[in-house]
Amino acid sequence: MQVFVTGATGFIGGRLARALVAAGHRVRALVRDPVAAQGLAQAGIELHAGDIRDRGSVREAMRGADRVVHTAAWYRIGSDDAAQAHDINVVGTRNVLEMMREHAVPRGVYTSSIAVYGDTQGRTVDEATPITGPWNSTYERTKALAHTEVALPMMAEGLPLVTLLPGVVYGPGDHSPIRDSLVQLLQKRLPVAPRNTTYCWAHVDDTAAVHVHALEHGRTGECYIVAGAVCELLRVYELAAAQAGVPAPRLHPSGKTLRTLARASDALARFVPQLPAAYRGESLRSVAETTSIASSAKAGRELGWRPRGLELGLRETVEHELGLLRR
Repeated sequence: MQVFVTGATGFIGGRLARALVAAGHRVRALVRDPVAAQGLAQAGIELHAGDIRDRGSVREAMRGADRVVHTAAWYRIGSDDAAQAHDINVVGTRNVLEMMREHAVPRGVYTSSIAVYGDTQGRTVDEATPITGPWNSTYERTKALAHTEVALPMMAEGLPLVTLLPGVVYGPGDHSPIRDSLVQLLQKRLPVAPRNTTYCWAHVDDTAAVHVHALEHGRTGECYIVAGAVCELLRVYELAAAQAGVPAPRLHPSGKTLRTLARASDALARFVPQLPAAYRGESLRSVAETTSIASSAKAGRELGWRPRGLELGLRETVEHELGLLRR
C-alpha cells in the first residue's frame, strides 16, 4: 500500500516510516527540506517537499495514498512561540485530516499524546477521561486543542481515523529535553532532579510498531492510549545512573520550590529574553511534582500492546548514549 506520512524527520515518525517500509509498504513522506532528509530517501522513502501548514502541499503529496499517518508536531518546552505551536499542532492537524477526507483515504492514524490530559495530579486517566487540564505548557494546550477540536469531531463525523496517545517516548535517536538531561546525567552534570514527577514511558520502536499495527487493526473512530510503564522521572535517572556507573542526582526539589523558581524565572525573562529553555518558568512548572499517568489497558486488549520493560529499554538507550559520548 501507499502510505502518506508526516513527521518522518522526527523521532517517532522516522522510526515509523522505516518500519512501514520494512513491512512492505510504499512510503511517501512530506518533509520541509528534502536535501536534509536524504537518510529517509536512502531507506526507500519517497520525499515530497511541503509543510503541514500549507494545505496545497499536503493535498498534492497525499494524492493517491491508501493510508495516512500523521505524526508531525511542534514539541518544545520552555518556548514562548505559541503562534507557531498552534499553527503546527492545531492548524496543521486540521489540514492533514481535511485532506485525508478530501482524498477519501480509507484509513489513517493520528499521533496525539497523553499530554492532552495535562497534569493528571496523581490520577490514572484512560480514553473515557474528560480532557480538562490543567495544562502546564503550550505543547500540552495545543495538542489538547488538536485532539478535542479537530481529531475527535472529525472522527465523530465519520473520518476513518485511529488516534494513538503515547506518553514519554524514549530510545536511541531521541532529541527531547529528557534526552538532554539523560546525557547530562551520563556526563556527571545532573545534580538535580525533581521529586514525585511521574510519567509513562515506552520505547520508540514499540511505539512505532503499534502505529503500524493500528493502521490495519485499530478500530476507526477509536482512541488508544499507548503510554507504557509508569515511573517517576527521578527513578528513571537513578536506574540510568546505576546502569552507567555514574552518580544519581542528589538534590530533589519539591513542587513548591520549583513553582517559586518558575515565578522568579517568569520575572527574569522580561529582562533576559534569551534565558535557556530549561530555566524558563514553563519548564520548571512542567516538572513541579506533576504527573502524566494513563492506562494502556484498551490498547493491550485490542492492539496487543506489550511494550518492553523500562529497565531493558533504558539499558539500550544508556548504552547508545555512552557510545556517542565516547566518540
